[in-house]
Amino acid sequence: MTTTNRRGVLRAGAGTLVGGALAAGCGTGRAAAPRAPERSPRPAAPTRAAPAPRPYPGLPAQITHGPRTRPQVALTFHGQGDPALARTLLATAERQGARLTVLAVGTWLDEHPELARRILDGGHDLGNHTQRHIGINTLAEADARREITDCAERLDRLTGSIGTWFRPSRAPAASPLVTRLARAAGYPHVLSYDVDSLDYTSPGATAVTRTVLAGVRGGSVVSLHFGYPDTVAALPDVLTELGRRGLRAVTTTELLS
Repeated sequence: MTTTNRRGVLRAGAGTLVGGALAAGCGTGRAAAPRAPERSPRPAAPTRAAPAPRPYPGLPAQITHGPRTRPQVALTFHGQGDPALARTLLATAERQGARLTVLAVGTWLDEHPELARRILDGGHDLGNHTQRHIGINTLAEADARREITDCAERLDRLTGSIGTWFRPSRAPAASPLVTRLARAAGYPHVLSYDVDSLDYTSPGATAVTRTVLAGVRGGSVVSLHFGYPDTVAALPDVLTELGRRGLRAVTTTELLS
């Protein structure tokens, strides 16, 4: 099993993972000269301070959308998968003046800790999408709590905050137990959504665009995913059409503030 220590060095059994390879005895018949393991530098703190979760009086514990009277929508992304696709999505959004909400999976942050800074420095929201992205509503209480708090601890270590939002994994809404555990962990609200892009089914960019635009309206919270090429290809057309309709893509924090 591979883990990451506080100094960013990956450990696998008795060897040390350096640059993606397992450094161990080479089987040459004599011991290799000892040397200090290479260490990856810990990512620098974000230049944009990471906001903490905040309560929104009058809003339910589980939020599915914002005010319908505002010409704004929140495009929310489940954060995992190929980091190159994530960077492309972020850059595309920024070029078109959009800001996103990213709900990051803890194991993804373990593998790509620099993306926490990239997200925040781009002006986007960053939140918690559990540690391992498993069906949290089906877990026993202790295991569900651990899924929330383990990811929260990683976010706090990387950004100084547990993240602005929590979204349950593998479920459109949190169970009452998970909602309670999220609140106990410091998240006053669970972030759900009212538009599901279905991009994770890989239906093609045109289908993703059509599904989003068919359901979106003022105040909508849209569920999308990093890691899918269809989503990358669809985003420019989605943003262009939102603009034509007079809708602006903003962070969830801005949508609700």
